[in-house]
Amino acid sequence: MFKGLVAIMYKESRHIFRDPRTLFLMLLVPAVQLTVFGYAIDMDVKNIPTYVYNLDGRAESRALIDSFENSGYFHIVQEVRSDDEVISAIVRGDAKIGLKIPRDYSDHLLTGEHTEIQVLIDGSDSTVAMQALNVSNAIALQKSITLLATNQLGSTDPPISAQPRVLFNPDMRTANFMVPGLVGVILQMITMLLTAFAIVREKETGTLEQLMVTPVSRLGLILGKLLPFGLVGIFETISVLLLMRFLFQVPIAGNVLLLGGFTLIFLFTALALGLLVSTFAENQIQALQFSFFIILPSVLLSGFIFPQDSMPHIIYLIGQAVPATYFIQILRGIILRDTGFDDLWMNGAILAGMGIFVLTLATLRFRKNLG
Repeated sequence: MFKGLVAIMYKESRHIFRDPRTLFLMLLVPAVQLTVFGYAIDMDVKNIPTYVYNLDGRAESRALIDSFENSGYFHIVQEVRSDDEVISAIVRGDAKIGLKIPRDYSDHLLTGEHTEIQVLIDGSDSTVAMQALNVSNAIALQKSITLLATNQLGSTDPPISAQPRVLFNPDMRTANFMVPGLVGVILQMITMLLTAFAIVREKETGTLEQLMVTPVSRLGLILGKLLPFGLVGIFETISVLLLMRFLFQVPIAGNVLLLGGFTLIFLFTALALGLLVSTFAENQIQALQFSFFIILPSVLLSGFIFPQDSMPHIIYLIGQAVPATYFIQILRGIILRDTGFDDLWMNGAILAGMGIFVLTLATLRFRKNLG
């Protein structure tokens, strides 16, 4: 039963050490991923981008703003001068929270009257919305307790209350937040793996040699590989969007044609990534390992599950190099907030720039000769 066992083990060990690229991926990549993702994965939502509309402007209102900032959950990005500016910032995705302090806030505190502050919450991110709702109520309650404890007021009722208004997803359905992001992750994973495996499979079977002796240019070969999978990606996009709309009941608030245009740009970038992976991989196992080296950051660092604003700064910067980051922002913006082209064109431009860069790099690596 054990005859030749040592010889077989020796043979397979030699194969492993003769393929240093696969050995590198097996040993080093998991350690790097665990380190990066261990810092990135944090269920505590902090540093929520917040716009402030302070109609009062006096010391009491500034102290309230400081309470929000010092809590660690809110990051005051900017103070604005109108309701429209606050709502526009939330629609663009620049802010998740809008804090509005009424003009008579200080007067009511000084006279012992009840006062309300309005908290506008971006409901398209249900995780952030729920945290912001709870913390803003807690801050208002804590301020009230402090005022009552110092006997500044004659009443025993809480002098301050937070009045939340949830925008875009008032029921804070998890599906409305998760499914659009899931669409982006699935599209990148499918299109990238299809492209990577198609070329690596030809390397393994030897049919790539026949392509290398044709008069077609390197760019022509690459585009010939990409375009059919691009059509597959379009079909996949239509399928997952229909499932999102009718199976998960996630309404599309924005322009479908605009969504389609940005999706084409993203598919181009994802296909180019798959092609680049194929230029590094010598077999399908390596292609899968390289692909997961890209797919995992797309899932964990793109804002699909964990808010990027809560990540350490270096991890946040890594997340900005992930194409899914920008496409998920586009998806959630158009589907949930009816965000227009003027507010999303930069995300599309970054995606297009990434795609062109990756395709150029893949083209330079793609050799038309066996040497």
